[in-house]
Amino acid sequence: MDFLNVFGIRGRPKEMHRLDDAMRTVGLAPKQVPDSVKLTVLNLLKDAEGGALADVDASCARAAPMLAYCVLGRTEFGKANGPDATSAIEARLHHAIENGESLDARFAMLTLLAQITQPMVIKRFDLRLD
Repeated sequence: MDFLNVFGIRGRPKEMHRLDDAMRTVGLAPKQVPDSVKLTVLNLLKDAEGGALADVDASCARAAPMLAYCVLGRTEFGKANGPDATSAIEARLHHAIENGESLDARFAMLTLLAQITQPMVIKRFDLRLD
């Protein structure tokens, strides 16, 4: 066990910086998402890929739009990404809600648990913790 990493002496993991970059690309300021949520997103991505991220940038680019939509809401996400991207992410979210156990569903649930989901997204998609 590397105690320097455990206590954060070596700084943030490189994956966290990559996730921050991916979030910026879709209009979400990294400071709007707590580090605990980012670490959980990275762990979910690693779990989905068998324990390690084969392509960190591609994985983060897949997660970032869902996080951005949930945190920013339809209007702000649309301003940053355009109507086609907004329609695509809403379709992903609808699909995630219908299927329940997908990675996208876990990202949406994570933002809900962290209480960073935009209220209109909660209302529009009838998101709730059961």
